[in-house]
Amino acid sequence: MQLQDGWIEGVRRVPSPHFNQRPDGEAPSLLVIHNISLPPGKFGGPWIDALFTGQLDANADPYFAEICQLQVSAHCLIRRDGEIVQYVPFHLRAWHAGVSSYRGREACNDFSIGIELEGTDTLSYTDAQYQALRAVTQSLIQYYPSIAQHITGHSDIAPQRKTDPGPSFDWLRFRTGLATHAHTNATGVKE
Repeated sequence: MQLQDGWIEGVRRVPSPHFNQRPDGEAPSLLVIHNISLPPGKFGGPWIDALFTGQLDANADPYFAEICQLQVSAHCLIRRDGEIVQYVPFHLRAWHAGVSSYRGREACNDFSIGIELEGTDTLSYTDAQYQALRAVTQSLIQYYPSIAQHITGHSDIAPQRKTDPGPSFDWLRFRTGLATHAHTNATGVKE
């Protein structure tokens, strides 16, 4: 995967108006993994794109009336089939973390990249999602090396408010896949 001007080449782009500049001199140094499904527990459809672009129809589902006024975004969404959708270029600040803290630093949006997985806290994520997440993460590490040591869940930076990506996210599988991929790239031979 290649990045150009903060965008992943070849993935679907749905530009969100919900972003702004990072503080001067601040580069991404943290990756935050989230989950989302709209309506809750349902997959597919246009609703996540609509939420992240400020176009969610409050009348389309009773739950949407509660959230349609939110101004939120993530850098990327990885759908159940592994499709990657990008909303905000990585060098800009997406509005995904809310009130948050990582290792004593407040306002994680200032220095993080947010990736949403289409899913719930309790339903297993798909093989295609793990593969896509690994590929995106490896690409991000090439551009922002400090991310390699700073990958966490939304629940870890906002524990009083958030539970995602939830117990269904297999951190060991994800981290092992990253390590195997990194070793393969370094040696040219897969372990």
